[in-house]
Amino acid sequence: MLTASSYKIIHLLGILMIFLSLGGMLVNSNGENGWRKRLSITHGVGLFLALLGAFGMIAKLPTVNYTDGWVMVKVLLWFIFGGLPVFIRKNPQLSKSIWGLTLLLGVLAALLAITKPF
Repeated sequence: MLTASSYKIIHLLGILMIFLSLGGMLVNSNGENGWRKRLSITHGVGLFLALLGAFGMIAKLPTVNYTDGWVMVKVLLWFIFGGLPVFIRKNPQLSKSIWGLTLLLGVLAALLAITKPF
């Protein structure tokens, strides 16, 4: 059985993989160099690990509930991060804007996790 700290490490590994892959996709938005498949795999595995770690932590922490408002917003952010690769592929000219949006969404997700405002 894993501890809440173990789930947190899994969650953070997933987040790092998501941002690593999105950064690679944004830099390589024209699809050259054969990195598309590796980046997509990294993104998918990162999404899975982030979700696994998050719900594992929620199950272990008695003060957090699946129906808390901030948890629902983080699930929505997870879906947005999951769909970003499609948006990057379809709109490579917006890579610089998506880069900034990705950072802002990441900061929002971190603030929600740290402050648990609602």
